[in-house]
Amino acid sequence: MKIFLDTANLSEIREAASWGVLDGITTNPSLVSKEGRDFKELIREICSIVDGPVSAEVVAVTKNEIVEEGLELAKIHRNIVVKVPLIVEGLKAVKVLSAKGIKVNVTLCFSANQALLAAKAGAAYISPFIGRLDDISHDGMAVVGDIKTIYQNYGYSTQILTASIRNPLHVLEAAKMGSHVATMPFKVLEQIVKHPLTDMGLKRFLSDWDKFLKEKESFLPPKDGSALRLAEKAHGVS
Repeated sequence: MKIFLDTANLSEIREAASWGVLDGITTNPSLVSKEGRDFKELIREICSIVDGPVSAEVVAVTKNEIVEEGLELAKIHRNIVVKVPLIVEGLKAVKVLSAKGIKVNVTLCFSANQALLAAKAGAAYISPFIGRLDDISHDGMAVVGDIKTIYQNYGYSTQILTASIRNPLHVLEAAKMGSHVATMPFKVLEQIVKHPLTDMGLKRFLSDWDKFLKEKESFLPPKDGSALRLAEKAHGVS
């Protein structure tokens, strides 16, 4: 499973990229607005850090405007994936953009039926929002499972990009379910790398090693030569 970071924060992206586990980035207008930067400049800089898919979302809501905006976004960098909302006008635009060879991430998906339509329109990625479904007492991961079954039944190449991840359990379930991608906030990525037993084990290892070094030093002769002088004196050597 590929791991994407759902953020537009450059510090978080650089840190995650340094771990060697980051495969791509997803952004949205809300995330970009938090950074207070020119949208295209920010996306371009993200692409310079991450050598993988970077989803940049349109804000248009009509077919022609979505297509126009999508074409402009695709010019920013070869790794750009145009992010389009799952509405009727969005599906129309997906058909046009995908026909032009532009990868599209269809976002705000909340049902397997919606995902089926996105795949038929030519989406490269479908983004089911599992956290928001959980918020309304609906099993978000069940939707991911249904999408996977439908795509396998008919051989769709659209990749499932599990989104709206809220915790490490969502990541685990997405991986077990066979989701192609999981995109998450940086805080969740930090959480999945940590485990209290790992910290306790490392602390014990380092403590034992430090104790070993101190014991080893107690058996070594002093470096100032005093041990040699004591030995000579004991044997009557002056």
